[in-house]
Amino acid sequence: MAGDLLAEPEDLPGSSGNGYLVFTPFSRGWMDIVPAAHVPAPDRLTGPALPSDGLGALPGGAPLIPAGAAAARAALAAFVRDGGADAYGGRRNLVADDGTSRLSPYLRFGMCTSAQIGRALGLPEPLSGGRQAFWRQVCWREFYHHHLRRNPQVARLALREPLRAVRWDDDPALIAAWALGRTGYPFVDAAMRQLAGAGWVHNRARMVAASFLVKDLLVDWRVGETVFMQGLLDGDPASNNGGWQWTAGTGTDAAPYYRVFNPVLQSRRFDPDGAYIRRWVPELRNVPAPRIHEPWTMSTQEQRESRCALGTDYPLPVVDHGERRNEALARYRAAMEAAAR
Repeated sequence: MAGDLLAEPEDLPGSSGNGYLVFTPFSRGWMDIVPAAHVPAPDRLTGPALPSDGLGALPGGAPLIPAGAAAARAALAAFVRDGGADAYGGRRNLVADDGTSRLSPYLRFGMCTSAQIGRALGLPEPLSGGRQAFWRQVCWREFYHHHLRRNPQVARLALREPLRAVRWDDDPALIAAWALGRTGYPFVDAAMRQLAGAGWVHNRARMVAASFLVKDLLVDWRVGETVFMQGLLDGDPASNNGGWQWTAGTGTDAAPYYRVFNPVLQSRRFDPDGAYIRRWVPELRNVPAPRIHEPWTMSTQEQRESRCALGTDYPLPVVDHGERRNEALARYRAAMEAAAR
């Protein structure tokens, strides 16, 4: 809706007049836009009187996050005031530290806007490195909104036509293991359990979990897109679709399809002490840091000491990452070669 975005698609037509398929040139034009001035809300809104829809009260229990525009303003103010925006560049990928803003659900439901965020960051004055890095993430959201508006077919199809023919396995048992956080890869399992328990997943963990489903389990990216959309508080059709196609290598990303996230290396880099894993995969809470990223390497003695029997308390890996990576790339190459013939 108008006002939800800093710029509408017609404001950034690109040199072709059909918008942008690559983020970097889009961001150059978008970053030059000055956020609109704040317009105070009216004292009241008038409209037709409507009867009750007959719905009863919502179920009890505490909400996962506070709702409403006031809560969104408070979260944004705290993120900037307490240094989160300035430190964003260095903290944004550390999943246990969680240096993200958590504003995405509020953006999704119009409780705050890009312009509001830009003003809070200090635009149009120059931004610190951390604030600039955060503003760039807001730009990604708008890029995907523009892209979906101009290319609605991507809601159901891969943007890259040759990759629509990739052969998927879509094994129900493997899909269930992934969705339940029972793959035997702790970083992936932590991400999926965070989705189920919090309705939100750290962006780094989203990318790793998505890559694992597509490139390790050989499951159609649209299956994962649906699971995320059903579980995320910030589930947004444009951002969710854009993120999944970016990870699958079927969308707008300028990098080729052969990017495959190694779940162990990602875990070691972005959760080095295993704090994120221990929070969401409690079976592994006693596993020492050197083993927690690859618990299948524990000896029998280490399993006893950690009170975590592999195959009983925590599953063994459902697939071998190296083997499945090679298989995924072979299938992608086959699809590309078939399209070229």
